[in-house]
Amino acid sequence: MNDLAHRFGRRRVDPEERTRLIRDVFRRVAPRYDLMNDLMSLGIHRYWKRVLVHEAEHAAPRRVLDLAGGTGDVAWKLARGDRAVDVCDPSLPMMQVGRRRGPANRIGWVGGCGERLPFRDQAFDLVTIAFGIRNVTHLDVTLQEIRRVLRPGGRLLCLEFSRPAPWLAPFYDLYSRLVIPRLGAWVSRNPDAYLYLIDSIRAFPDQETLAEHFRAAGFTGVRYHNLSFGIACIHQGVRPPGDAS
Repeated sequence: MNDLAHRFGRRRVDPEERTRLIRDVFRRVAPRYDLMNDLMSLGIHRYWKRVLVHEAEHAAPRRVLDLAGGTGDVAWKLARGDRAVDVCDPSLPMMQVGRRRGPANRIGWVGGCGERLPFRDQAFDLVTIAFGIRNVTHLDVTLQEIRRVLRPGGRLLCLEFSRPAPWLAPFYDLYSRLVIPRLGAWVSRNPDAYLYLIDSIRAFPDQETLAEHFRAAGFTGVRYHNLSFGIACIHQGVRPPGDAS
């Protein structure tokens, strides 16, 4: 059970090995991933994603990329009217679960990683990424790629786990260490995979540090707001309207 935790948490992992290990995690948990999200978050992740979709609707996007979209639970909420939505994810098993949810013509499903997005420049009005950016191997390269595929004036919306308020942190830490791996063992029979997911949350930058990464990648209007006392957070940024690079 501790093999993944050892390889991620006890020594420095080669980037290519990290990518392979993460893909293996999501291959193993794909069939019950959405159920596990419901159990681990007590269903609150659905509220967080509704807030993300509500933020997205303010931009009135015509073409949307849901990066690291997995089973498409965000993409299906965004796929309204004649809006074009593409899910891009390196995990084919996760996307296979999502494709079974509805008509194939509503959403495009494209295999690819954040560091090398298989889309042309300035292809999208909006990029969303929900609980996926902490799993990319090169955060800054991914943010630059997102900026590349956004049209000038287009927006990035990122929903991710973050740093909870100090009064909540000890309780959250106890829950994540004691409860979530046991749920993973019971429901998905992959407790080591969920140990990795918890460790990836702990290692991810806090709210302001991630905002600085957005700014360094060339996004403007960078801001964020906490959800559930900072357990999760939505960051957003805009590709500058005059940016033609």
